Amino acid sequence: MLKKRIIPCLDIKNGRTVKGVQFEGLRDAGDPVELAKLYAEQGADELVFLDISATIERRQTLYALVEEVAKVLDIPFTVGGGIKSLDEAKRIIDSGADKISINSAAVKTPELISQIARHFGQQCVVLAIDSKRENKLDFVCTHGGRVLTDRLTEKWAKEGVQRGAGEILLTSMKADGTKVGFDIDLNQAISEKLDVPIIASGGAGTEQHFYEVFTRTDCSGALAASIFHFKEIGIQTLKQYLKNKEIPIR
Repeated sequence: MLKKRIIPCLDIKNGRTVKGVQFEGLRDAGDPVELAKLYAEQGADELVFLDISATIERRQTLYALVEEVAKVLDIPFTVGGGIKSLDEAKRIIDSGADKISINSAAVKTPELISQIARHFGQQCVVLAIDSKRENKLDFVCTHGGRVLTDRLTEKWAKEGVQRGAGEILLTSMKADGTKVGFDIDLNQAISEKLDVPIIASGGAGTEQHFYEVFTRTDCSGALAASIFHFKEIGIQTLKQYLKNKEIPIR
């Protein structure tokens, strides 16, 4: 069995780390460079950096900030937000990222997944999916959760993998920031059908929630933000809890 990964996420707006509930009501959570350094020191397995307003503001990702964060990390580093072309992906990698996360641009231009995968390899391509449940079906959202598409989440995830995505970052919009637990049904529906790693995102509030997502789904990673940013759960404490529960953890 693959060892499970604990992954803090830095949602970035105006150069600061922010966090809200269901993508709204954002509040400041601290300096991204300081948080990145802290999480690496505490034993995070990877770090995700998402420039959440880049697509909405129609601008490129904050390259200089990516470089600053990369300098303090010695763990895999995924960057997303506003990446619309292979050239922009190259610049992000040159800035110090290990993986590229694409969402809205991939929905608009699915070939972008293949372009990046051919150039850097599938292991560098993370397809981020913001999923919203409507009428008992799960649909893909873009533009920071603001635009509901007609793409079904499961179908899009499969297509993304076929096009070259080496990993899926799956965020449940209904669970995001609520701290009531990961969306087990959504994560299992996707993770059981794909042979690439799935990162569960949205809803982490307790150590038990991580145990549940690792035992009730095939997800190999679990992402969280506010519980780490606001020091509700420490990464080392969480990992020890999972080890005590005999979860294979890095």
